[in-house]
Amino acid sequence: MKQQFRRIRARTVSGVVAALFAAQAWAIDPFTVRDIRIEGLQRVEPGTVFASLPVRVGDQYTDEKGSTAIRSLFGLGLFKDVRLEVNDGVLVVIVEERPTVADVDFVGIKEFDKDVLRKALRDIGLTEGRPYDQALADRAEQELRRQYISRSLYGAEVVTTITPAERNRVNLTFTVTEGDLARIKDIRIVGNKAFSEGTLRDLFDLDTGGWLSWYTKSDRYSRPKLNADLEALRSYYLSRGYLEFRIDSTQVAISPNKQDISITINVTEGDRFVVSGVKLEGNYLGKDEEFKTLVRIRPGEAYNANEVAETTKAFTDYFAGFGYAFANVEARPEIDRSTGRVNLLLVADPSRRAYVRRVNIAGNNRTRDEVIRREFRQFESSWYDGDKIKLSRDRVDRLGFFRSLNIETVDVPGAPEQVDLNVTVEEKPTGSLSLSAGFSSAEKVTLGFGIKQENAFGTGQYLGIDVNTSKYNRVIALNNTNPYFTQDGVSRTVDLYHRNAKPYETQGGNYSLATTGLGMRFGIPFSEFDTVFFGANAERLEIDPGTNIPAAYLFYAAKIGGFTSNSLPFTVGWARDSRDSALAPTNGRLQRLNGELGLIGDNRYVRANYQYQQYIPLSKQYTIAFNGELGYGKGLSGRPFPVFKNFYSGGLGSVRGFEQSTLGPRDITGSVIGGTRKITLSSELYVPFPGAGNDRTLRLFGFTDIGNVYGEFDPVELKELRASVGAGISWISPIGPLRFAIAQPVRKFAGDRIQKLQFQIGTSF
Repeated sequence: MKQQFRRIRARTVSGVVAALFAAQAWAIDPFTVRDIRIEGLQRVEPGTVFASLPVRVGDQYTDEKGSTAIRSLFGLGLFKDVRLEVNDGVLVVIVEERPTVADVDFVGIKEFDKDVLRKALRDIGLTEGRPYDQALADRAEQELRRQYISRSLYGAEVVTTITPAERNRVNLTFTVTEGDLARIKDIRIVGNKAFSEGTLRDLFDLDTGGWLSWYTKSDRYSRPKLNADLEALRSYYLSRGYLEFRIDSTQVAISPNKQDISITINVTEGDRFVVSGVKLEGNYLGKDEEFKTLVRIRPGEAYNANEVAETTKAFTDYFAGFGYAFANVEARPEIDRSTGRVNLLLVADPSRRAYVRRVNIAGNNRTRDEVIRREFRQFESSWYDGDKIKLSRDRVDRLGFFRSLNIETVDVPGAPEQVDLNVTVEEKPTGSLSLSAGFSSAEKVTLGFGIKQENAFGTGQYLGIDVNTSKYNRVIALNNTNPYFTQDGVSRTVDLYHRNAKPYETQGGNYSLATTGLGMRFGIPFSEFDTVFFGANAERLEIDPGTNIPAAYLFYAAKIGGFTSNSLPFTVGWARDSRDSALAPTNGRLQRLNGELGLIGDNRYVRANYQYQQYIPLSKQYTIAFNGELGYGKGLSGRPFPVFKNFYSGGLGSVRGFEQSTLGPRDITGSVIGGTRKITLSSELYVPFPGAGNDRTLRLFGFTDIGNVYGEFDPVELKELRASVGAGISWISPIGPLRFAIAQPVRKFAGDRIQKLQFQIGTSF
């Protein structure tokens, strides 16, 4: 064969240009490839190149195969130059590798965490060890600018610097000049007549700022926040009869120095309409009367879009209960502008019945699928049931492991009678770690350690450890709850604890109470909302009388025959919680009933405690709450009620304005010993914190408290109740719920210990 030497070359400007060069390669006569040689590789494996070539040794080489080879090699994204040479039947592939990224760094970043940005770049392929791509670097730079704009930093500038390094590598540096924040200077609403501009602006989360704007960031412009505020404005009008209300335009203007933002919203209110009647049309599966009971729209009152939405949703949910996943209910208004009345037609099309093929779960990087699936009441290969899906969603949400939860119903291609449920969750931290140390002249050095994990190892189990080395209150406690001890949802909780409590120096004694116990209880779900608990504890109490021990403890010891007692109390309880949030509730109810029965051992007694909470939303910003608690204890078989089981009252969580746990009976030495019966009644009104807008994590509240505790042989007299009024601050802080309260006792008696300013972590009422 006559020697041939031809070169086909393409440089990487873009994929299109590479293809163009390849298409215009010099023509060469077909020949049989005797060998293939690759030159220029540094980090890329030869096998990667061979796998991309459309020709092998012994194959016939053509111009078309050469063009395909160049396109394939450029498509790998690993090379910036590719050449093909032919020399006496040998195909030589000469490549020049792209430089790899040696390091990615950020300079001037204050608004964002660098590690978060590095992860975001890693997700798009721009990270250490990957080939450098100018297009990705440009994309990253634009994304950084966009993120700063979302934080109202419109003057932020980003400059990308590429520095060559040894061994064909480059360092990327994103240098950012963040500039000053752009703040909302003015919000105008034009065209409103029925409601004042101030009333409408109060609906918005965005505002012109206040003294707490550093915390709420409400004066930072955000398009999603503005859209949410516009929806709140639209809902306000549509729920008050203004059926034809519309937002004509929204102008957002920024000053030349990019520091001030002005927002102008132009609206047309239209006329106010009253509902004249409601009619049902379409296919209601022969259950028209049942659907009519779901109608929330009230004829004779102003048109309310919220009631219309609630009705259509109730209808579609009811359809879903029969397996009609794609039911459509449309509210068609028939407007009579001459009379200002509107007649609503509710037209229903149930579409087709479907069953669930699969439940797909995504977003749970830590939590096991099983933890989510076992809460589902909608099963795979079962008829679609909207009620069960809603119940499943609520059960998963109540786990408290996820920041957000979404369930989407999607069609199965080629199977119109089937649907899939796509469950997407966003996890949140579920553990807390506390470390503390202190020093005082009385206790010297004290150390405290605590760890709580609501979702230990992603299993859904609770694990808690508490250790305190305080001289006056030493504690070591272990707690574990397995919510699915059995497949039927029976939970099991194990408690192991040792507490050694001593009186404070102010009480003038040095006696101590050491309690050691091991307990186990089970929770049986009797319904989707009710759980009954039962179990038993093995407890040992050792009293060291020391000096100045209260007479109540001496009386108790004399009755049981010593300062050491052993008991095996049985526990039983019931709980139902329908609150919309455990930390900042605005709606719903909580009920708890707990009881202990001691029939075995040195202590014979019965103890019960009932709590009731109710939250009622008055508006988006205002909530009223009520709390009631009753406690009862009594000794059995002629033995006294164990004094260490007494109820206490006073302070946060009971009657504020009095020192913590100081109300009720006292010993002849003046020591507070608690009582066997307890009454607490409280009410609170939550209002927005000035400058915090609609932020539910920071609120003011006013309250009234009434309560007291009574001894086992004391009559329960209402005239003995203490009462107080006051105000406080509730803040869901990063370290937990914080509550500050200033209270003024309005009903007190001689000898009561007053404490007007109080602070506590972790209470909700």
